[in-house]
Amino acid sequence: MGEMVRGLFAGLATLDLVHRVRRRPGVDEKVVAQCSDLAAGGPAAAAAVTFSALGGHATLLSPLGPGPIGRLVRDDLNGAAVHTVDAWAGGADLSVSAITVLDGTGERSVVSRNAEDIVVAVPTDLPVLMRHTDVVLIDGHYPHLAIATARAAKDAGVPVVLDCGSTKAVYDVLVPLADAVVCSSNFGALPDEFDAVTTALLAAGARLVAMTAGAAPVRWRTRDAAGAVEVPSVDVRDTLGAGDVLHGAFAFARAQGVTDADRGLGFGVAVASLRVQHAGPRSWLNDPRLHRLVVHP
Repeated sequence: MGEMVRGLFAGLATLDLVHRVRRRPGVDEKVVAQCSDLAAGGPAAAAAVTFSALGGHATLLSPLGPGPIGRLVRDDLNGAAVHTVDAWAGGADLSVSAITVLDGTGERSVVSRNAEDIVVAVPTDLPVLMRHTDVVLIDGHYPHLAIATARAAKDAGVPVVLDCGSTKAVYDVLVPLADAVVCSSNFGALPDEFDAVTTALLAAGARLVAMTAGAAPVRWRTRDAAGAVEVPSVDVRDTLGAGDVLHGAFAFARAQGVTDADRGLGFGVAVASLRVQHAGPRSWLNDPRLHRLVVHP
């Protein structure tokens, strides 16, 4: 095996309280959860956990803070072999995301608070971090931190993978700095605007744009080519964080030097497909099949 690849993940970390239920509660109704889990979540954090599980060295750059929630998140990530760099400079503590997963389908519902009341500081040693990084993933949360990280990566010649979740104004700045933009089918004004969304993102400067759509194929476009990666049919038990896992695995492939869209996205799909077969945010990491998944440059 060659030298360990390194990824820097800039963005959101939360504390996820996940309840697994047979049915969702109605108004003024209580239901008993079959099981509950408490783990660090958020797009950048979950992608970093994935990157580490695949054998990479993952660093999460995110405001965690000195409060009890931040300490729990930090401890959980350290347990997943994710190094953390705290960008918290004041304001509120991290939020708890309350998540309900429906046992029969694996579908999830999420209630969370946004992070706008957290004050963030860009680390002064960001250029130093880039010297030891093979890929950067940014989820668009904390715009000041996201832009500074993307620009530092661009200056250092490090490829940037942009996780485009819900539409954010900061993407206007981030997309031109990104090598690859991976978004979901609900990104944009209307669902399934693949042609319009990809055309706009490529015109803005992205080299590769991919769009996920749950169990449907992952479609992608560059300026010169287009294609789709099929998603295998599996027994879905939990879809929480599946997209974040795909992003983390795709970033791992990029760190390994994989620039072919089908190979990189295919690897991401394979890892995410394994994740959804397991209930809970961390149980999938113990699946022996995970370490048999290999991506070739």
